[in-house]
Amino acid sequence: MWNLLCKLRHTLAGNVIAMPLLLLLGACSSPDVTHYAAQQPVFDPVQFFVGKTEAWGMFQQRSGEVVKRFQVDIHGRQQDDQLILEEHFRYDDGSTQERIWTLQRQADGSWRGRAGDVLGEAIGHAAGNALNWRYTLLLPVNGKTYEMQMDDWMFLIDDHTMINRTSMRKFGVEVGQVTLFFRKRS
Repeated sequence: MWNLLCKLRHTLAGNVIAMPLLLLLGACSSPDVTHYAAQQPVFDPVQFFVGKTEAWGMFQQRSGEVVKRFQVDIHGRQQDDQLILEEHFRYDDGSTQERIWTLQRQADGSWRGRAGDVLGEAIGHAAGNALNWRYTLLLPVNGKTYEMQMDDWMFLIDDHTMINRTSMRKFGVEVGQVTLFFRKRS
């Protein structure tokens, strides 16, 4: 059925009336995390994040323009069966932000996470060197808060390096992307 709908998406691409259908079918091109099951090294968030980690990143608008750059210092610790990540952001405009994640591996191998600026729970699925998180971020911009749907992909490169790419959407339309590079401190 999805193959038929994906083909229909391409057939109707020029039809303005079909736009809502095209937005709904955007998931046809999204990879499944199990595609990475054979990739090495295997990404274990606890093993990677316990201790100190540094990250550098940027936010790009849909047009590709870089509008914000930032650095993150992360302190991770295991507390009972939870992984606690304290993130301290420093942005290129001098502003700062903190986010504390509480993450927990589930019996089926998936992950659940909460943070103060996340609406509900983040749901994560891992396979091989990849972890895919989906959640709604409450993003403050110019005195307003927007609910942004985050499709967050982490890829472990080696025992000390990870790349993270996130698509930010509002009403199903991508408004920008976040790219991060993580380096675990020795």
